[in-house]
Amino acid sequence: MSNAIASINNEVKEAGAFLNPLFREIHSVIIGQKYLSERLVIGLITNGHLLLEGVPGLAKTLAVKSLAAGLDIGFSRIQFTPDMLPADIIGTQIYNPGTGGFTIHKGPVFSNIILADEINRAPAKVQSALLEAMQERQVTLGDQTFSLDDPFLVLATQNPIEQEGTYSLPEAQVDRFMLKLKIGYPTKEEERLILDTMAKTSETPVAEPVVDADQIFRARRMINEIYIDDKVKDYIVDIVCATRDPEDYGLELRQFIQFGASPRATIALTLAAKAHAFIRGRGFVTPQDVKSIGIDVLRHRVITTYEAEAEEKDSEVIVQNIFDNLPVP
Repeated sequence: MSNAIASINNEVKEAGAFLNPLFREIHSVIIGQKYLSERLVIGLITNGHLLLEGVPGLAKTLAVKSLAAGLDIGFSRIQFTPDMLPADIIGTQIYNPGTGGFTIHKGPVFSNIILADEINRAPAKVQSALLEAMQERQVTLGDQTFSLDDPFLVLATQNPIEQEGTYSLPEAQVDRFMLKLKIGYPTKEEERLILDTMAKTSETPVAEPVVDADQIFRARRMINEIYIDDKVKDYIVDIVCATRDPEDYGLELRQFIQFGASPRATIALTLAAKAHAFIRGRGFVTPQDVKSIGIDVLRHRVITTYEAEAEEKDSEVIVQNIFDNLPVP
């Protein structure tokens, strides 16, 4: 087994050779935010969509644009507004009076990386227009169904503090995001670097493309080969099941949890843990990989009760409690 893992380690290092150049390009534009850049790449190599939440000015949009600039693939930005229509995203059929037929006009969703900026500003019917695209990787216009390009990744941002004129994302759509990231403020040292780099009237730096689609596909194939021990698999299942039946694990959290995580969370946590190991050059998953990425996978999948809100316990606190108290293999 040790020889097999050593072989996987070597293959991981070869397949992940693009990571350092990609991170270098991203951080040539973004100061700090290592957590954000790593999670963006994890979403990219696991084929999972990401929801980015943070106050304005934390470089969420710039980080996504920098990632897209570092990749030699298509990029499309959609600025969500309250007056949008589904056709503004997926496209529409246009009547041609000359022929008496309809022609298809494809929307901006027909690209590789989609930046859905301030997604919670659009009404529910517009948000739902992304559901089919995110889950099935296809779009239906009239009686025709079109497959989306591969890779296809939705990176959505939302502002948690300004609620006027916003529409909360439905649980069915939130669950389709592999990770929900909470972006924090930079450190004092990083803030000073931001001042020195960005406080200019000239143009800001722009990342250059250093990764092509074939390298992404190779990394995705390698993710499937990363070894994960049965004990770690059981640990992942226990974590997810503990969000549904915490009393079975000796956790007094039942009164705070309305709905636990779905099996989609189990799949996402496994893939994210493998990707976390991949970007660290390892061909095997450790329990620490699961703990490091677990909050991002589960924070938006655990629905809390009114009692939890009354005691100011959000889903993140509950998930952290599970990780802190569940035995680690």
